Amino acid sequence: MEKALSGVKVLDMTQFEAGTSCTEMLAWLGADVIKVESPKMGEQGRWLLTEKQGVDSYYFILLNANKRGITLNLKSEKGRAMFIDLVKQVDMLTENFSLGTLESLGLGYDRLREINPRLIYLTIKGFGTHGPYSKYKSFDMIAQASGGAMALTGFPGSPPLKPGPTIGDTGTGMHAAVGVLAAYIQRERTGKGQKVEVAMQEAVLNFVRVPMMGTYITHKPTPRSGNRVGGGGPGDIYQCAPGGDNDYCYILCTSPEMFVSLCEVIGHPEIVSDERFVGRERAKNVEALTALINEWTGRHTKFEVMRILGEAGVPCGAVLDSVELLNDPHLKERGMIVTIKHPDRGDFTMPGCPVRLEDSPVDVTAAPLLGQHNADVYGELLGLGAGQLEELKREGII
Repeated sequence: MEKALSGVKVLDMTQFEAGTSCTEMLAWLGADVIKVESPKMGEQGRWLLTEKQGVDSYYFILLNANKRGITLNLKSEKGRAMFIDLVKQVDMLTENFSLGTLESLGLGYDRLREINPRLIYLTIKGFGTHGPYSKYKSFDMIAQASGGAMALTGFPGSPPLKPGPTIGDTGTGMHAAVGVLAAYIQRERTGKGQKVEVAMQEAVLNFVRVPMMGTYITHKPTPRSGNRVGGGGPGDIYQCAPGGDNDYCYILCTSPEMFVSLCEVIGHPEIVSDERFVGRERAKNVEALTALINEWTGRHTKFEVMRILGEAGVPCGAVLDSVELLNDPHLKERGMIVTIKHPDRGDFTMPGCPVRLEDSPVDVTAAPLLGQHNADVYGELLGLGAGQLEELKREGII
């Protein structure tokens, strides 16, 4: 079946996570994503976090599914010439190198758009390509700090806390995917490519714009509130049986009907009319309400709590750890947790594509080994044969 992005060719120069998560999404949706790496070591993510020397890291495998992989030495004149020939035939080029890296090789956007005026050029930087911070390097946690996420995370009186999800990296990648697809749609109307820029700091800021609401009223920084949602909800995390580190669930009531249902389920229908828990008084007496809820949740596992409250119409989520997620029957049934065959790792279970298109189903395939598709890609796009490729390999070009 033809995929949504069938026919779209992407030269993927990205490394680590912010860029690779963008191109993985494009690959999942059907684009032909060609990952370009240096011949000797490949992208740093292959080996920097691996626990087994000579075998691609789980980090790399998780972020590069469905791509093809080639090697190319851009520090050589011949390698740069081959790169330019590739640029002429692709729709997009993506990179998240330090500011000025490709420009120093004579392969910056100004040069490449002359070669291919239809090229969509994505650049991801920690702080963008201009502004006082633009030369500073960044990683996920730097973006989370400077984008506002850490200041919002943690408990009152505690230091700022790094959120567990890599919203500075993968969050940036998802913003970037939206950007390049918008540019692609515009190019189909105008025939003209363009540069797309996403800064990690700004992507994180976009995630925290709703928690910033209070600042407009108080003109003060939004305080850290732990797991609790304001307004007396209740909205908090509650301990479940048997009381382990992750035996918790989150319960949130946003309407009177939800609160009534919760009170009935936990065996305290009378507190609906208790003056301590009516209207705004509920927020003042939240600790007493929390004790009642914890007394009930503590007698049930988090899965039982989620099922009972879910069936009663009360929003509730079990706190699932990483092992539970990989074995979750709901996610498996929906195809979000998949098992692929990797040449070195064997059967590998991983999260799949979270976006579902009815007419473009995603079949997850393993991340490429270093240079795995040299013959295929260079044969298709540059017409190079086996003898020529062998010579290029001997010369250290691929």
